[in-house]
Amino acid sequence: MTDAHLLAAASGLGLGLSLIVAIGAQNAFVLRQGLRGEHVLAVVAVCALSDLVLILAGVAGAGAALEAWPPALVLVRVAGALFLGGYAVLAARRALRPGDDAALRTSTAGTGTALTAALATCLALTWLNPHVYLDTVVLLGSIASTHGEERWWFAAGAGAGSVLWFTALGFGARLLRPLFARPVAWRVLDGVIAVVMAALAVSLLLGL
Repeated sequence: MTDAHLLAAASGLGLGLSLIVAIGAQNAFVLRQGLRGEHVLAVVAVCALSDLVLILAGVAGAGAALEAWPPALVLVRVAGALFLGGYAVLAARRALRPGDDAALRTSTAGTGTALTAALATCLALTWLNPHVYLDTVVLLGSIASTHGEERWWFAAGAGAGSVLWFTALGFGARLLRPLFARPVAWRVLDGVIAVVMAALAVSLLLGL
């Protein structure tokens, strides 16, 4: 491994983290699953692997192909907006009318959402979000090309950033469980998630 390899990997790691460490649909879902202790490993693995696939696709040149066919992004924007809008409604409903939902009790970790439902939601929040394609396939892919032969080291660094972030977010969320032992904390979190999802849905539609 040469200095050029290390520099490319460090650049990928830094840029990857700067793009992913932000309040968004995917991060909000991972945080919620981590707080509830539900299927955390599976959710983290899906998010990290999805990012790795998209990053590798971008470095391989898929970003140029995606930009060459604009209707693809339009379709993803519409589908993503509809899904995020629906998720926002569900989150808002949990915030306004929590009732006796087991989600409010951290002691019921692992007994709420089914694995298939959690993974389906995670996949939809990842693959139906146009911002994911823009960040990973287009932006990271374009910047990686400037590193020439070291572009795959750049991709490795960016991929490592995703793995580190989702692992820390998913498994580190348990540190916040004492705070979320109170139902009001869950209501606040769901309210924030609803606002974030709704804002993302609107931004996707306005970007058409």
